Amino acid sequence: MIIDIHGHYTTAPKALEDWRHQQIAAIKDPSLKPRAADLRISDDELRETIESNQLRLMRQRGSDLTIFSPRASFMAHHIGDFEVSSTWAAICNELCFRVSELFPEHFVPAAMLPQSPGVAPETCIPELIKCVEQYGNVAINLNPDPSGGHWTSPPLTDRHWYPLYEKMVEYDIPAMVHVSTSCNACFHTTGAHYINADTTAFMQLLQGDLFKDFPTLKFIIPHGGGAAPYHWGRYRGLAQELKKPLLTEHLLNNVFFDTCVYHQPGIDVLTKVVPVKNILFASEMIGAVRGIDPETGFHYDDTKRYIEASTQLRADEKHAIYEGNARRVYPRLDARLKAKGL
Repeated sequence: MIIDIHGHYTTAPKALEDWRHQQIAAIKDPSLKPRAADLRISDDELRETIESNQLRLMRQRGSDLTIFSPRASFMAHHIGDFEVSSTWAAICNELCFRVSELFPEHFVPAAMLPQSPGVAPETCIPELIKCVEQYGNVAINLNPDPSGGHWTSPPLTDRHWYPLYEKMVEYDIPAMVHVSTSCNACFHTTGAHYINADTTAFMQLLQGDLFKDFPTLKFIIPHGGGAAPYHWGRYRGLAQELKKPLLTEHLLNNVFFDTCVYHQPGIDVLTKVVPVKNILFASEMIGAVRGIDPETGFHYDDTKRYIEASTQLRADEKHAIYEGNARRVYPRLDARLKAKGL
């Protein structure tokens, strides 16, 4: 089975975006405030957006199952207050759940959290509980920078985040560390802010000792881990200077990387430097990079091609990247598949 652990509902019906624009306008003029019930999207509309986009490409490219969460750039936690974020997260999570109900063989939901700058993370717990217990979500997306590029929150190792971690451990769910839109002109959202955040999260975890307190906590750092694999020697050296254990012991029982790296040399570096047990297949298709690579004639985000073309991965290692590692890192996904006899 080819499990893509990084999918976003980037093709949601336009009615969702229109509702969001009205919600944002109401921040200044409360008379414009829409109700959640005002958003009406039929099952047929959901089917059309998925069948003509994500599912079509999954079939073309040979992947079977996608862990599916709301569009990352749409989370925009810096907009409005907690009430705004809470309503928006609930709507977006429900849509991903509905997609998983319409296409249960191909999509499993993961939740965005209703984070808001300066608001305690434990306020997100009711939405997390609902998504796990009612929607069957197998993971969450955790934004380490709800301010949108200004980094006003404490590091991920700070006790500020511990209430969320306690709930993650209780439910045995991992978090993908994924920022949202940048509202800082210095940082392009997908070209800089995303990669900066991936790298920053890795270094925060390296500096701290979070996994002494939470030995079963799991994080996925997307987009191939940002700069970390390319500068692996730097991080090994920094860990040494900080008197930390070797990275294999200090981080790699708890920190994993996906394959959202959009060229062959990048995948080759990732799979050569990072242990295969820490790499999970992902594409983030119809996401940040949607074009065709003129050097190959194929879409940049057709990441399965890079795994298949690897000359350094054995067949058993490819299986681990495609399926085995995901089932280990996402226990609720594994249980869901086993319940279906898979």
